[in-house]
Amino acid sequence: MTSPDDNSQKKGRPTPKRKDAQASTKFSSLAPASTKAEKARAKEAARASRIAQRAAYLRGDESALPARDRGPEKKLVRNLVDSRRSIGEYFLPVIGFVLILSLIPIAAFAVSGIIIMYGVLLFSVVDGFFLSRKIKSEVAQRFPNQSTKGLGLYGWLRSTQMRRMRAPKPQSKPGDKVN
Repeated sequence: MTSPDDNSQKKGRPTPKRKDAQASTKFSSLAPASTKAEKARAKEAARASRIAQRAAYLRGDESALPARDRGPEKKLVRNLVDSRRSIGEYFLPVIGFVLILSLIPIAAFAVSGIIIMYGVLLFSVVDGFFLSRKIKSEVAQRFPNQSTKGLGLYGWLRSTQMRRMRAPKPQSKPGDKVN
């Protein structure tokens, strides 16, 4: 707020040009001016933070997991899926094999490749159905007051990923007993 004295100082002089008035009222940036070295340090710190966050996610730290992977039920489902082999995790390599078979210009190879692909897909779906039932019964037994909605599909989708590509990384090996 201006005092009457300030207004009197403005009188008696020409009105400033718009460019000068805007320059005098222009605020400086809220962020401090940075040098190249400061920007490089900030960029490196952000990169290190992202790497640490990703490592925590892959380890399965509860605080680093997205909402879809959080909770003791989801951890149990991941361990149940990771403690067994499933045909779904071999689907992608089988598709690669079928692709190679389709390149051979003999009809029998192409037909056999299609039969193999659909056979593996069918076995994967049937395996997913039984895995989903097993997951839901195990979760209902260990966590009686928790909903099992979506856990079967969560487990089946995890079982269709190749083991090395699963995130968070598997914490149990095939054949391990899940506690």
